[in-house]
Amino acid sequence: MADKSIKQPENVPGKYYVDQTCVPCNDCIKEAPNLLQYSADESHIFVKKQPTNQNEEKQAKAAMAMCPVDAIGDDGE
Repeated sequence: MADKSIKQPENVPGKYYVDQTCVPCNDCIKEAPNLLQYSADESHIFVKKQPTNQNEEKQAKAAMAMCPVDAIGDDGE
């Protein structure tokens, strides 16, 4: 389960976030390319945009489910 106390600093504010346990495997970006992005050094992924419609919400949930290390959370503030 993702830990909101160790969120990636680049995450935009909102419900979804990526924490510092991320290993950039690329699976989540395939599910939500409009919502997630690699960091400048490609060492991790972060939430660049929060979902604003049902389709994007579905993509965010799919990305979270795909994460092999459970680094994506949906209890952000």
